Amino acid sequence: MVLIAATVCTKSGKALVSRQFVEMTKARIEGLLAAFPKLMTGGRQHTFVETESVRYVYQPLDKLYMLLITTKASNILEDLETLRLFSRVLPEYCTQLTETEVLNQAFNILFAFDEIVALGYRESVNLAQVRSCVEMDSHEEKIYQAVRQTQEREAANRMRERAKELQRERLEAAKRGVPRSQPSFGSGGFGSSSMSSVSSAEPMTEKIPTTPVRDTRPAARSAMKLGGRGADADSFVSKLRSEGEAVATPAAAAAPARVSTVPHNDVHLRFEERLNLIAGRDGDIQNFELSGMLTLHITNEQYGRIQVHVDNKDPRPLQLQTHPNVDKESFRNDGVIRLKAPRPFPRGQDVGVLKWRLASTGGTAPLNVNCWPSEGANGGCDVNIEYELEHDHLTLTDVNITVPLPSGNTSLVVHQWEGSYAQKGRALVWSIPLINKQQKTGTLEFTVSPAIPNDFFPLSVTWTSTTSLAMLTATKITQDDGSPVDFSSEISFHPDKYEIV
Repeated sequence: MVLIAATVCTKSGKALVSRQFVEMTKARIEGLLAAFPKLMTGGRQHTFVETESVRYVYQPLDKLYMLLITTKASNILEDLETLRLFSRVLPEYCTQLTETEVLNQAFNILFAFDEIVALGYRESVNLAQVRSCVEMDSHEEKIYQAVRQTQEREAANRMRERAKELQRERLEAAKRGVPRSQPSFGSGGFGSSSMSSVSSAEPMTEKIPTTPVRDTRPAARSAMKLGGRGADADSFVSKLRSEGEAVATPAAAAAPARVSTVPHNDVHLRFEERLNLIAGRDGDIQNFELSGMLTLHITNEQYGRIQVHVDNKDPRPLQLQTHPNVDKESFRNDGVIRLKAPRPFPRGQDVGVLKWRLASTGGTAPLNVNCWPSEGANGGCDVNIEYELEHDHLTLTDVNITVPLPSGNTSLVVHQWEGSYAQKGRALVWSIPLINKQQKTGTLEFTVSPAIPNDFFPLSVTWTSTTSLAMLTATKITQDDGSPVDFSSEISFHPDKYEIV
């Protein structure tokens, strides 16, 4: 098909938002739009009308029309399919299909139109992909927000500890009968007013404390408005600095350095795995790619000619690749990593000796996340989300499941959860501190109004783990003469991209 223009117009033909996709003069486009209402006749049951040069394909939307202008040679079935996608985009950004709302959201609508059609031809995209592109979702921004939230939480904890310490000192001084002036904190004394300021700051930094499963359905809860913001976290930082605390700025913490807490021996191994996974709403795996690397670090030159014994118990067809300087026959036959040349391993630097990869479209996700939105009363949606650990040998920590929320003046009420949750802009972040064999499953239930089921996709999942998805382990390290060598090891497994679309 060749799409000339897409327009949102009134019943009288007044264009509110229009995007032209091919080279054509402004006068020509205005003439085509002006001719559209004159071609409308009563009693028509189909939603297209043709002239000698173009075809108008339209769909009524309350008091407006979603109108596509195409060439007569275009495929009418493709035209109608494209029209349906355009018609679904409008309610995504307009809470009410009125002239005022369309004009207010004009830029978002035009950006969405550009994602659907390029140079007159339909792009292969769905509504979720259009939404993601328009929002310009950034992984770096998510990391920055997570770091900032952690800093705010730590700042609040320091403030509470400081408050308790000063309170104890004041009580002890009162017991001894020693007159003691009230210490200053920020701009006022640390009396009852200062204590109230600390207490009022707690909900902002710790919105929902980590708790066992709870159900608040019988209790009356006030709805939480989306897009609301608490007090500025900079007040915490300024108060801490007034007490002499050293607090790093969020910008400096946006890219934290990777610091290992595992003690290092003279020989240290690091297994690092990354996962890219895209799953459908029905649980089907659309893309699965696991990549990993084994890195060797030697600090003592006497261990330059060591041999690393690797055991592969993974039943899946892992693609294993050793470093070019590693003896491939020794690894293939005995699972031993050693150099084939007489030179030793380099000292004082990380050396990648083994890579592995697993790509599949029908495998099993390590963490199965099932999001089930259903339409409820008053145009809202009841959403049930459940997770289940599929591999018992894994232990996942700091798990965050991010659920998109609809835009506009929408209310959110959470009924049941495990771990904790927090609203961040147009997303609900569900945090679970630990998922393992003993704590494999959990649920989150909430209601959003107004909403439609598509509003809650795609979901994204992040975690950290010191267990490996691929069942590769280093059983021992030996010298050339077979004598054992003490070594330390660490494992890092995290997703680069983990989405349910």
